[in-house]
This record gives sequence, structure tokens and C-alpha cells, in this order.
Amino acid sequence: MASDPTAERILAEITAMLVETVGDEFLLAEEVTLKTTFNEDLALESIEFVALAELLQQRYGAAVDLIAFLAERDMEEILAMTVGDLVFHIAGAAPPAPSASPTTSSPLAPSTPSTPSIPSTRSASSVSAA
Repeated sequence: MASDPTAERILAEITAMLVETVGDEFLLAEEVTLKTTFNEDLALESIEFVALAELLQQRYGAAVDLIAFLAERDMEEILAMTVGDLVFHIAGAAPPAPSASPTTSSPLAPSTPSTPSIPSTRSASSVSAA
């Protein structure tokens, strides 16, 4: 992990989210690493997974969907899941350059359909009135 700054950053962010979810007094007894399990080491309950999912959604957006990630696994995999599994899921799910592609396509897509309809109606009204 020392060679992967992205994994280190995501691990720190998840640790902060876990502190927010379960409280720092609980996590002080256990250092959170990539090998820390959610079930045995952290004893996370389902409601805490939901709270963690909400925090992940706020931080990373729709690209990181913990509920969908868990839904793809069977019960044994969920019970054995580590913080590292989630870190690498986030690292792989987060878009590498989110501003490049949406910025290029978002302004063009909404303005292209809107521009012909709205301006042509207004242009005709403006030209007729002027």
C-alpha cells in the first residue's frame, strides 16, 4: 500500500467515514488497514453499512455504489469483506477524469436540443415583432 498513494488516500477517507459512522472510541482500539474486515474486526451492523454507503455516495457520487457492490457478492464474501476490498472497488469505480468527458458532452448535449427549439421560436417572434 505504501507505493499506492490513491489507495492510501481512499483508506484514510474510509477510516474517517467509519469514525463518523461507529465513533472514534470504537476505532481507537483497532487500527484500520486494508486487511481489516468489516464483520469480524469492526463488527459493523447493517445500519452502519447503510450509513457508510450514504457517506460514500456523498464523497464519490454515483460511481461508488456500496449497496450494488454488496449485492454482487454472496453472504460469505460479504462477511469476509475487507476495507481493502472496498478501497480497491472505489479506486476502480471512480472515473479517472470526471471533468474532461462530462464537461465536453454535457454542455453540447443540453444546448444542442434546446438551442434549435427555443431560439428559433424566439427568433421568429423577435423578427416578427421587430
